[in-house]
Amino acid sequence: MKTLARENSYSRLPIHLITGFLGSGKTTLLNQLLQQGDLPKTAVIVNEWGDIGIDHLLIKVTPEEIFLLEGGCLCCAVRSDLLHTLEELFHQYQQQQIPAFEQVVIETTGLADPVPILRTLTTDPVITANYRLENVITTVDAVYGAHSLDEYAESVKQVALANHLILTKIDCVTEADLNSLTQRLQRCNPTASLQTVNLQQDRIAAKVLFNNTASYHPHTRQLEVNRWLQAESYLNSLSTSTSANFSEVTTGHLSHLDHQIKTFCIEQTAPLHWITLEHWIQLLTRLRGKDLLRVKGLAYTYETDLPVLIQGVQHIFQPPVTLDAWPGEEKRSQIVFITRNISKTVIEQVLQKLIRGHSPIEVSQAALILLE
Repeated sequence: MKTLARENSYSRLPIHLITGFLGSGKTTLLNQLLQQGDLPKTAVIVNEWGDIGIDHLLIKVTPEEIFLLEGGCLCCAVRSDLLHTLEELFHQYQQQQIPAFEQVVIETTGLADPVPILRTLTTDPVITANYRLENVITTVDAVYGAHSLDEYAESVKQVALANHLILTKIDCVTEADLNSLTQRLQRCNPTASLQTVNLQQDRIAAKVLFNNTASYHPHTRQLEVNRWLQAESYLNSLSTSTSANFSEVTTGHLSHLDHQIKTFCIEQTAPLHWITLEHWIQLLTRLRGKDLLRVKGLAYTYETDLPVLIQGVQHIFQPPVTLDAWPGEEKRSQIVFITRNISKTVIEQVLQKLIRGHSPIEVSQAALILLE
């Protein structure tokens, strides 16, 4: 195993992704955040300028149609694609052609599948050299949210991949319907924090929203692993969902799209050989990559005494890096999966097969498990 680089993402600019289905309140939330005087200096990337009602905050136009706002924030529209926009933004930041900013907020379109966006933000080498994905914040419409989850796979993915869920328009539904949708969201994403608001009346403090979902400690500048991974939440959710008393009644209505999304954590207390880990990831990405919505975790290996951080989206994984120390006294592998139609049992079976051997026949047998 080659020597791995140390994790140093804190030095990169954090990105907060705001997503959510059509009409769920993304733009209302963004407008509200931009008009708060205590928002850190932020570069905001939107798809359409016309939806952002901040004309009274505009000061001047800077290069490449980047608009400077009162309070020091910047706004720009996606000019060709997100990758190019982020590259140009950072280039102008480096060349001091635009005012310095401390973070980036991206608002997606309502129909956007968040998986390709996350793949770009977490695996593209140009982006990851300068930015780090900090949060995925998803707005959900309390009135039409259940319908969106029933009918649109994009809506389910937006919920499943979120760090923070904001349930809006709560004043327009009954308490029973609100409770049913809340339980459904928690079933789909057991680790996300959930906030219920009426955006027309309630103010969401920008500093609280971003700080409560941050993965890096502002003083130590180290990744707070337990907060980032939240493995215990997945394990607790699994034990709850498999109990004898668990039913559709306790979790609200679940559609076939909800059931396609699987969220779980694979634990391994014994160390793994690096070749086992490599074969495991290679088989998963090559044979079922399109169904790996997100993978992140720590690996305990024979080759190093330090925890190895791995993460990827679909077919692409970031180069592994090591942390300076384990987050607790116990050393163990904990890898969180968000998948589409791949069960925890299947992924565990593949791993156990590879632990027992790495011969071509054994690797082929492991591959067959994924293809059944």
